[in-house]
Amino acid sequence: MKELELAGLDARVAQASLSTNTRAGTLRGMHFTASPSQEAKLVRCVRGRVADVLLDLREGLPTFRKWVMLELSRDNGRGAFVPPGVAHGFLTLEDETDVLYQMSAPYDASAARGVRYDDRAFGIAWPSPPRVISDRDRQYQDYVVP
Repeated sequence: MKELELAGLDARVAQASLSTNTRAGTLRGMHFTASPSQEAKLVRCVRGRVADVLLDLREGLPTFRKWVMLELSRDNGRGAFVPPGVAHGFLTLEDETDVLYQMSAPYDASAARGVRYDDRAFGIAWPSPPRVISDRDRQYQDYVVP
């Protein structure tokens, strides 16, 4: 965490959560937290492999509405830092995949938000079509361009 703090990133850990996914092709996301409950996240895949996506929803930045995809796995040891205002999601690439989240603020259900994983406003190029999607993630509305 010291490296994150030295880079000026919020490295507090107020909560940790584990997402357990039994089937390859499970999609989780694209999630973010609204103000004033915004949170930073440190995400690691501790079992299996995921295509992890960060989508910048911070208006006024040159990266606004741009996304980046990383492969996270236990084997490669990579993690992703998700700043406040950035949506996050992943697609499991293997059965029996677990993703660990360390968050800078406790979960606030009233501030939980999301955007569609397949919204054309973003054009996220997932490596394969999702096979398992929760009702919550399936029902997010298309993004309204400000």
